[in-house]
Amino acid sequence: MNVIELSLFTNRVSSICDEMGAVLRHAAFSPNIRERLDFSCAVFDASGALCAQAAHIPVHLGSMAYAMRDVVNKFDWSQGDVVIFNDPYLGGTHLPDVTLVSPLIVNGTLAGFVANRAHHADIGAESPGSMPISSSLYEEGQVIAPTHLVHKGRLQDQVMQDLISATRNPVESRGDFSAQLSSARTGVSRLNALIEKIGFEDYLEGLEQLNDYGEQMARNALSIIPIGSYEFSDVMDDDGLGHEDIVIKVRLDVSEAGIVINFAGTADQVAGNINCPLSVAAAGVFYVFRCLMPSQTPACAGSFRPLEIHAPEGSLVNARYPAAVAAGNVETSTRVVDVLLGALAQAIPELIPAASHGSMNNAAMGSSNESPWDYYETIGGGMGASKHGDGISGVQTHMTNTLNTPIESLELRYPLRVTHYALRRGSGGAGLHEGGEGLIREFEFLRPAKVTLLTERRKHKPWGLNGGCAAMPGCNRLNGQALPGKVALTLKQGDHLTIESAGGGGYGH
Repeated sequence: MNVIELSLFTNRVSSICDEMGAVLRHAAFSPNIRERLDFSCAVFDASGALCAQAAHIPVHLGSMAYAMRDVVNKFDWSQGDVVIFNDPYLGGTHLPDVTLVSPLIVNGTLAGFVANRAHHADIGAESPGSMPISSSLYEEGQVIAPTHLVHKGRLQDQVMQDLISATRNPVESRGDFSAQLSSARTGVSRLNALIEKIGFEDYLEGLEQLNDYGEQMARNALSIIPIGSYEFSDVMDDDGLGHEDIVIKVRLDVSEAGIVINFAGTADQVAGNINCPLSVAAAGVFYVFRCLMPSQTPACAGSFRPLEIHAPEGSLVNARYPAAVAAGNVETSTRVVDVLLGALAQAIPELIPAASHGSMNNAAMGSSNESPWDYYETIGGGMGASKHGDGISGVQTHMTNTLNTPIESLELRYPLRVTHYALRRGSGGAGLHEGGEGLIREFEFLRPAKVTLLTERRKHKPWGLNGGCAAMPGCNRLNGQALPGKVALTLKQGDHLTIESAGGGGYGH
């Protein structure tokens, strides 16, 4: 292919992911998928290597790019199959993120796969929102090992029934799973149409050229990092079960051959649920280095060839089964980004921003009484400032790319009222360029409910760079009284829960 043909090919494959995402969003029942867009879609080759992805959720896509090979090699695939899984130790991230994978068979030959991953606010945990203060994977909901949801075109009714019967709202759960099935069917259909149009051999040749091109662009982009070793460490506030100041450490060894990312020195896995499987840590690595590449760099396996990842088994970022991982996907992955940026700031300080608010500020709530309901929200904060300007205020940063749930949708569907939603003035770090402001979101409960908060940067401030000041840490309050960063609560009618997220660090004196 010449340059124009390769560009067209890349965009044709990527557009499949975009269309899968559109189908999933508009067919889903839950606000978590329809409104917050907490889902991702991608295309893989026959070996499970990433070919293309939509601009959805970095932690979803990076972890799929790292772990899909292990999943697809477990099955003898047939046309019409759909495999479902959420096991963090078998290709997943945390249990609410449920993945569907479907193959395309062309003239008896496996041509590739399409996959989507969506966050389900209820995956069967005892705690509403399925984000509990947990000490074991089995406390976090249904663990779905890779299994057929559809086999040779036939829905496995018992598998579907087992999935939805464990949830508080089976109708909504079935709707979301059906939306994921529709998205997978759309992806297979569009991929098949592309291959029919250009020919199977040309498609395979296109993938090979795409990956080679991605590798070339990645190596050119990363060559700006001076050869050498760079280290940085940061800490997690706590694990919710009494362990505090938990270290994540990274060393980057940069050479002409590539970059080795080593997490030696990171704390051992802990009792609480901030552990993560290696695939989640890899997602943080892929995200950071992808940000250094030009926007036109294809999102494919070749773009990640220059990177080699090592992490001690049994550590916080490479936990052993069945360690609890519900918050590892959302909170620890974010701190992995912080330590990587801190290390890179020593090498290329003019290209790296200060720390952002450093938490997805997870709020999971609901009730099993009367009309059961589950609601899950991640709340944005301040983005770190950089050489180029102030940080953005009130946004999701780094490993998540979701929207907020609109107040109108939230109040229509749940016994909640949002009584305050605003930027948190003065929370951004000072500097030549100021960090972005955090957010304040206050909920009034119209009926009793159970709530779990999984938040970070409540004790340790997001750091500034090049003389910029640290940002104000976040805080959580119940009826005006301070709460821990990670806590499970039983609330009564009339209670007010306030979440104030951290700002972003400042940049420059």
